Amino acid sequence: MMANSFKIGVVCVSSRFDPARAEAVKAWVAEHHPDGDVAITFHPACFMKHGHFAGDDRARAESFLDYANDPRFDAVWFARGGYGSCRMVEAVLPHLNDVARKKRYLGYSDVGTLLAGMYKAGFEHVAHGPMASDSVRHDETAKGALDWLVNGGKSWLEPSLVPGGKKAVAFNLTIIDQLLGTALEPDLTDHVLMIEEVGEALYRIDRMMFHLTGQASMKKLAGIRLGRVSDITYNEPDFGLTPEEIVRYWCARSGIPYLGAADIGHDGGNKIVPFG
Repeated sequence: MMANSFKIGVVCVSSRFDPARAEAVKAWVAEHHPDGDVAITFHPACFMKHGHFAGDDRARAESFLDYANDPRFDAVWFARGGYGSCRMVEAVLPHLNDVARKKRYLGYSDVGTLLAGMYKAGFEHVAHGPMASDSVRHDETAKGALDWLVNGGKSWLEPSLVPGGKKAVAFNLTIIDQLLGTALEPDLTDHVLMIEEVGEALYRIDRMMFHLTGQASMKKLAGIRLGRVSDITYNEPDFGLTPEEIVRYWCARSGIPYLGAADIGHDGGNKIVPFG
């Protein structure tokens, strides 16, 4: 390993992770960075098992703090989503140090809860984007993710983001909907909110949009963009509206501008949206 290699710590703050998948991720990084300029290390707690979770709440919190606060790591990459970050976010935020504030953090899905809390706490380098496990599925996605983590590069940024444009954030719809009204909800005044979803019935998407657009805090948004809605759960009878029609309906009803599509989603095309 090169002495000056960029060191990325990988953590799990949600669901348990497969050690075989971690070995595959490390092999991918070694193949694409054979000179050792990028080094990746999985926290041992990624492989703990506590029911659904990668260790209990305390173990997941401590493992995140281990790598976030450690000056030997240059960035933190989340291994996967699932569920569980909401159970440990408030326990970690008061213990993140000045070293942690300088790093970049990248993930999406359930990890959005932690990213929201960090953004609210003033962290400047958090982003919705591909996770470590995505690297063994989609080469270009992983290359773009590493470009941002290592260099702050723009090769994989969501295309509507432009210099000098509105501030932006991105979330899975379920996550941002559940954050509203909690201590973790960030101030998104004059932000563009990008949303995506996976594995939900259309009536549930409609219900979440009703709740989201009905909040006073959300009426301060600069607008909403819709990413991809995939693996929609079948419902009988058919809901009769597309995801875009649902979002347009609630934006029009609430007065929040609908700004069009966003190139994000639970897939290989998931682009990076740095918060802010």
